[in-house]
Amino acid sequence: MRGRPIAVGVAALVAAGAVAPLLPSYPLTLLTQVAIMAVLAMSLDILLGYTGLPSLGHAAYFGAAAYAVGILATEHQAGFFTCLIAGVLLATATAALFGLVAIRATGTYFLMITLALGMVVWGLAFRWVSLTKGDNGIAGVPRPDLALPWSLAAPLPFFYFALLAAALAWAALGTLARSPFGLTLRGIRESETRMRALGYDVWLHKYLAFVISGGFAGFAGVLWAWYNGFVSPVDVQLVTSVETLLMVALGGPGTLAGPALGAAVIVFLKNFVSVYTKRWLLILGAVYIGVILFAPRGVLGALRAPHR
Repeated sequence: MRGRPIAVGVAALVAAGAVAPLLPSYPLTLLTQVAIMAVLAMSLDILLGYTGLPSLGHAAYFGAAAYAVGILATEHQAGFFTCLIAGVLLATATAALFGLVAIRATGTYFLMITLALGMVVWGLAFRWVSLTKGDNGIAGVPRPDLALPWSLAAPLPFFYFALLAAALAWAALGTLARSPFGLTLRGIRESETRMRALGYDVWLHKYLAFVISGGFAGFAGVLWAWYNGFVSPVDVQLVTSVETLLMVALGGPGTLAGPALGAAVIVFLKNFVSVYTKRWLLILGAVYIGVILFAPRGVLGALRAPHR
């Protein structure tokens, strides 16, 4: 059964890549959003699904990286590698700093601390107008020039670029999850007391998971800034963190493939439902309640359960 999610994920990547040239522009942009949001959801899965730490501040690292790209690309004409490295490093450093505070707490207190820290970043994005342009945001963020025959300014090449990035993130996080470090995180999720009694440094493992999770969220933020061409406080707001949490819960925590599936569902729901009603957040909330009631382990967990 361990190989099934991998096979399904590979099949989904191949299918998306094969069908992309046949799609009109709008569905293609939605698939690009799915690829980027899948990276964000998988990054949170390392923290929530594997370590058992739910966070309401994940948008902070996503948005911090996006702002780094926006500022460097528009004001300093920085290139691909500079923007990528700076964005991921800023997100990782932010997570490293916040983790020193958050990891000391557990349960609801951890959730509230991550919420508060996330709101700090949102406040900086909104109020530090000289750097972030405040509510106006940073517009005109260019897509990177990789000196390829195909320009990433076109929807199809950028979709393949985002799909490749998502595949690499999935492979890296999957390798991490199957490593001894990942197995230790699962043990901590099940029983911190037992793992501590076995001699494991529980705090250090939780802290490293927090930092790694933030770094990959930053990777998603870099991709988002290039895709959207615009960075604003919306990217670091609480709604973004809640949506990411819903993606993980909907697809199935602790599976990686599940959160990617959840990202696809949420992106399509958000874009289609918001056309017909301004209260689409209520519908997303109803979806979350339905998942908790009827599939507490997420869609992928519910599908795998009968085979156990």
